[in-house]
Amino acid sequence: MKAEILRLLKESSSYISGQQLCDHFQVSRTAVWKVMEQLKKEGYIIEAVRNKGYRLLDSPDVMSKAEVESLIDTEWAGRDVVYYDVTDSTNIQAKAEGEKGATHGTLFVADRQSAGKGRRGRSWESPSGDSISMTILLRPDFAPTKAPMLTLVMALSVAEGICDILPVETKIKWPNDIVLNNKKICGILTEMSTEIDYINYVVIGVGINVNQEHFPEEIRDTATSLKNETGKSVKRGEIIAAVMARFEQYYEEFTRTGNLSTLRDAYEAHLVNKDRNVRVLDPAGAYEAHAKGINDTGELIVKLADGTERDVYAGEVSVRGIYGYV
Repeated sequence: MKAEILRLLKESSSYISGQQLCDHFQVSRTAVWKVMEQLKKEGYIIEAVRNKGYRLLDSPDVMSKAEVESLIDTEWAGRDVVYYDVTDSTNIQAKAEGEKGATHGTLFVADRQSAGKGRRGRSWESPSGDSISMTILLRPDFAPTKAPMLTLVMALSVAEGICDILPVETKIKWPNDIVLNNKKICGILTEMSTEIDYINYVVIGVGINVNQEHFPEEIRDTATSLKNETGKSVKRGEIIAAVMARFEQYYEEFTRTGNLSTLRDAYEAHLVNKDRNVRVLDPAGAYEAHAKGINDTGELIVKLADGTERDVYAGEVSVRGIYGYV
């Protein structure tokens, strides 16, 4: 009820009477008043006028279950929200709930992570009040070999979801770093539980730097935030909702085709590697090449100096001018 009341307040341009809310939710005026008091304590500015009702005057950057649920407008992606003020890692929590049977599309959100991690076990900073730490749990009906492509589906969803809210030009550093003005603003980590030919569940964790103004010295030159790049505070709930809307759209397209063929153009429109010289950090030995784009399964297509082409399946790729590669 709390999330629905908040949604109605946000959607209304005038007062909503207490009696309307009582009738709509079949509750007492006292119950409605208690919800309004809870929302006020969380930071929402709500005006109450006798004989008129309630009106939302201001909605700050509150992170809560009710806030996220009030903004989500999808069929299944993020419709069920599990929220934590603080947790070790939303991926850890999502996997634990996945083992217990949590439903497809459940979204795990934390205001702060104490043990967030990225690829190769790297730590991911997620301070309270400034960032988005979220993980969506999926139960796909396709072969485990297709699951790695979901990382690119989410990268595209984040890149475009941010652009839906803010007047910025996001880029993707293959396969899944979101970049703004040559600095990283988002990392994505996909993990899964599988049998030989069956996926039990997939979790995709997303960490977005939103309102941070300062970063530790070791990442100061390579990381940034939406606030630092736009000069304005950003409401995290709006970004979450926009990303979920895009992800639902692109996930359904991906499952329809079974690959990235119909998403390639949209992905490559954001791909910072495309038509750039790159350095491929291959375990067999690093080499330089020219990136052409991605193929239908998400590998990076690179052209070597002798004119031959190669699909890069794993490892890391550095781009000239990005993260210090010159």
